[in-house]
Amino acid sequence: MVSFSANPTAQGFFAQQRFEADVFDCEVVGKIPTELNGCFVRLGGMPEFPLTHPDDSPFNEDGYMSMFRFRNGVADFKGRWVKTERFKRNLAAGRQLYGYYRNPFTDDPSVQDPARPNRRTVANTTPHAHAGKLFALKEDGLPHQMNPKTLETIGPYNFGGKWKAQTFTAHPKVDPITGDMIAFGYEATGLATDDLWFYIVDKKGVVKREIKLKVPYVSMIHDIAITPKHIIIPVFGYVTNMERLKAGKIHWAWDYSVPNYYGVIRRDGDGKDIRWFKGPQRGIVHTLNGRDEGDKVILEAPVFDGNPFPFFPFVDGSKFDPQKARAYFRRITFDMASKDDSVKEEILIKDPAVVDLVRMDERFMGQPYRYGFTGFADPTKPFDEARAGNMRGRVTNSYGKFDVVSGKLESSYFAGPTHSLQEVTFVPRSKTAPEGDGYLVGVANNYADMRSELIIADTANLAAGDVARVILPFRSNVQVHGRWYGDDELELA
Repeated sequence: MVSFSANPTAQGFFAQQRFEADVFDCEVVGKIPTELNGCFVRLGGMPEFPLTHPDDSPFNEDGYMSMFRFRNGVADFKGRWVKTERFKRNLAAGRQLYGYYRNPFTDDPSVQDPARPNRRTVANTTPHAHAGKLFALKEDGLPHQMNPKTLETIGPYNFGGKWKAQTFTAHPKVDPITGDMIAFGYEATGLATDDLWFYIVDKKGVVKREIKLKVPYVSMIHDIAITPKHIIIPVFGYVTNMERLKAGKIHWAWDYSVPNYYGVIRRDGDGKDIRWFKGPQRGIVHTLNGRDEGDKVILEAPVFDGNPFPFFPFVDGSKFDPQKARAYFRRITFDMASKDDSVKEEILIKDPAVVDLVRMDERFMGQPYRYGFTGFADPTKPFDEARAGNMRGRVTNSYGKFDVVSGKLESSYFAGPTHSLQEVTFVPRSKTAPEGDGYLVGVANNYADMRSELIIADTANLAAGDVARVILPFRSNVQVHGRWYGDDELELA
């Protein structure tokens, strides 16, 4: 049996924990702002059993959801596995039954089911709340509904049978004006299929419309952007096909020969109006925002020049290039009035390179806006490589408030010489506060003390440091995405 201790990437701070947890009235350094009443929910991977292939993607690990619950300046912590069908089958067998990331042909015969690959999801990517329900999302299966009070798994959710796709995105968008959720599933009808289905779900959680599309080639469509009129769909260099999967390989490989496509459709249409624009090969995993300007549709996102993930190989056998895996904020413009299907691309902020886990003030999603928030490695700040396990080059030690209008880093927060920051989220100071006025909330890995700390920093003065740190007495699981939800969005009491 493969062991956790044999995995060189799962040592030290990243050694597997394999436990659920409750911590009541957590230790707090500083003072939690009294207006922060709600929860910061995190989702990531923490395998119950070791993966069967040492070169597999960490995206194949079991989902683990955790929550910092804030009430009147007090914080509690809770962590639970997302108990998917896959998790329960592994637990019953006492071993890992599933093979490579999103390749059911590599699974144990007792669970192998290529016709329904969505049944092997680990639901480990994004926490999402809509219409009072809390979900664990991953793009290879249906959402898993979670109890927001206990974090116990309720099970797969298909919106009363109205969601017909086999898959559901990790990044639905909620229009702040209408409350509609725009969501989609790619490989919607099964493994390596070119079907992309969109659904418009109203603020009460009822599916209103379905839009069925075909993509130019089967690719990872991890995120989209919306405007009041349009949906923007990036299709880029990750490819797959049935031949690859039947050969027993990991789901995705990077192909330098395929172009980037951007699909643009009207939100009120049936998809027949889709325009496929073609651009230089890039990697766009996450988007920042989209907007309309007259006849132009604009996408802004952190963009890579090549393959961003070293665990996904190259079709032509190329070696991973870390320089091409650096993300820069770019603006991509589509002229809907022109017959030219090329795109205009410009770098908004050249220095520094940023982590592509980027957030915004979502009250302005799809609208004119100014600020993006994300982590970056600030080379001007001290970093203790010895105490932090020689993590230089992989550490995001600062959060930045980036002005996409001026192209400047407006202000930044530094976590400390032995701290690495996970994805940040922005919380407005109030419902009517100006854009970007509020708090940045995220979790830091404290390598020196081998523990995790939730950071709260005030965007009005990031350079002053955090206003509060919530201290866990252990290191928490690796997070993919985290989201803040107020008491008015989830029933938490």
